[in-house]
Amino acid sequence: MSAPRVLNNIARLSVALGLGGSLLNASLYTVDGGEQAVVFDRFRGVLEETSGEGTHFLIPWLQRTFIFDIRTRPRVITSVTGTKDLQMVNLSLRVLSKPDVHQLPYIFKTLGVDYDERVLPSIGNEVLKAVVAQFNADQLLTERPYVSALVREALVKRAKDFNILLDDVAITHLSYGTEFSRAVEQKQVAQQEAERSKFVVAKAEQERRAAIIRAEGESEAAKLISDATLAAGSGIIELRRIEASREIAATLSKSRNVVYLPSGNNMLLGINPSFANSQ
Repeated sequence: MSAPRVLNNIARLSVALGLGGSLLNASLYTVDGGEQAVVFDRFRGVLEETSGEGTHFLIPWLQRTFIFDIRTRPRVITSVTGTKDLQMVNLSLRVLSKPDVHQLPYIFKTLGVDYDERVLPSIGNEVLKAVVAQFNADQLLTERPYVSALVREALVKRAKDFNILLDDVAITHLSYGTEFSRAVEQKQVAQQEAERSKFVVAKAEQERRAAIIRAEGESEAAKLISDATLAAGSGIIELRRIEASREIAATLSKSRNVVYLPSGNNMLLGINPSFANSQ
């Protein structure tokens, strides 16, 4: 066999191997963990059987695969809605969702691979507006767990109509408009002023009662002294004077700034008697 023929056979074999490898590669597809594949057939349409994790075969050109993420995924839905008392509220809703695996072919046919983008924002706003409209603005704060439970119940039921399963629904953010926030702040300030006024009034009342009781005590003491004076004459007054003198003397005796001086007019003579005798 000549060299050109050998080279020609090798080239043909290489081409065949290349075409075979390309055909084999096009006939295989891989589904990763947490995913499911929906197969579309050009003649039969969307197949009812889905493919799980692993490597699978398909017919090139005739069939095509679409991969769905079936793991739970978070999404935040924001909405501006009105309350029962016509106050505007800004809400953020956190939703953990995933598709119903058994309904993936139907989801693909009706909604497509981006089913959550098409459905969740719209039904989330719908449910939030319907639930929030049942409560006043202040009730959304005081009854927040109850409101969140109502939103969860309604949204789970609504999502099932689209074959979407919700693992968790929670209100993560709630804020009011500027005007309402200012009104709430002014109300709090007014309540604090009212409480302070009540305290001032109560304090004045207590001071008035204390003054009355003190005056009554002084009046009673004066009456007792008067009765004692009438009964014992001036002796009670003299006794009080002696007791007061004793208290004053005891206090002065403990003070370091008190100097005792002799009685009479000759104070200096009393200090130096020899000087007085020489005079």
